[in-house]
Amino acid sequence: MMPDRDSAGLQTLAIHAGEGPDPGTGASAPNLVMSTTFVIDTSISFSANDLEEDAPFVYTRWGNPTVAQLEKKLSALEGAEAGVVFASGMAAITGLFLHTLRCGDHLIMSDVAYAGAAELTNDLLPQLGVEVTKVNLSDHDAVRAAFRPGTRLVYAETPANPILRLVDVEVLSELAHAAGARLAVDSTFATPIAMRPLELGADYVIHSLTKYLGGHGDAVGGALLGSADDVSSIRHGVGIHVGGVLSPFNAWLIMRGVATLPIRMRAHADGALAVAKYLEKHPKVARVVYPGLESHPQHELAKRQMRNFSGMIQFQTLDGSQDARELSTRLEVIHYAVSLGHHRSLVVYLPTDDLLRSSLRMTAEQEASYRAYAGDGLFRLSVGLEDPEDLIADLEQALR
Repeated sequence: MMPDRDSAGLQTLAIHAGEGPDPGTGASAPNLVMSTTFVIDTSISFSANDLEEDAPFVYTRWGNPTVAQLEKKLSALEGAEAGVVFASGMAAITGLFLHTLRCGDHLIMSDVAYAGAAELTNDLLPQLGVEVTKVNLSDHDAVRAAFRPGTRLVYAETPANPILRLVDVEVLSELAHAAGARLAVDSTFATPIAMRPLELGADYVIHSLTKYLGGHGDAVGGALLGSADDVSSIRHGVGIHVGGVLSPFNAWLIMRGVATLPIRMRAHADGALAVAKYLEKHPKVARVVYPGLESHPQHELAKRQMRNFSGMIQFQTLDGSQDARELSTRLEVIHYAVSLGHHRSLVVYLPTDDLLRSSLRMTAEQEASYRAYAGDGLFRLSVGLEDPEDLIADLEQALR
């Protein structure tokens, strides 16, 4: 019997939600079902359009036992009625946009967002006739001014990639709903251990499962969670027919990672705080931004909204481009690589001019706000599960 998701703790849900002993073999661990097809009776339709919610498994693009277990586990952790997983975080974001937006609709988008999401809303959505307004979502007056009669969706990240600016989800949900729009929150950096956006009023929550949820850097995936009606519509209208579904093997790997998520997030946050405090005192470091530091511009919001400050740090040095070259060759424990949320620590340098040219299209005022956080460039450091003392020693020798 699975634990009651309304009364069990997150650590218990991370291990047990969505899964149970196999009824045929008694296996304790969840099964990996790689079959693409399933034996059915003659009453089952050949079209996914006729698929009922309680239908048996037919074809893995339509649904799969291992994938379904992961969806139930994620829904329990987020306090969502339902969830649907995709082949990547970008597939989940694209699925949300295709589900909620039509030609002539209007999207309010965070002016600072994951590069893939920013680029999608720069080019493809406008080509499909969707109007997009990029706004600093922590500026509530700017958000109010951005709404139009056709605004259907507000899309936020908190903490925002890569500058770690926060959004007050409760206030933003009130603004969106008052305007007849819906709110989606990419909570990849926070995870459900730090924050559950649906409890704060959001309509959708998105995760790149490639990051903290999987946790080991060996499986790509994405998730979109919300109401049962919304998820059912997204699953049938976008998931099945667009086809960006998650491999059962990746679902199994990610589910194995989720089981230790609460423990890992405590270690990530503890290590990140220790490293952030070290970096704040380093003579070559000009600024450190981490929600757990009192120096973070929105530290009070972080304390109110987040139960865990996660493992993401951004810092700036006096000579970012030169220090990036030094770190890429001198680091021994930390990997100089993209991505984040893995058990090993990762760092990469993100020059501001490059991001503004390639991904983030901003007004002069928005650029000034971005540079106030990022300067001319920042190091995005994903603190892993190594001993903090070893990470500090690695940074010390690399920044010498």
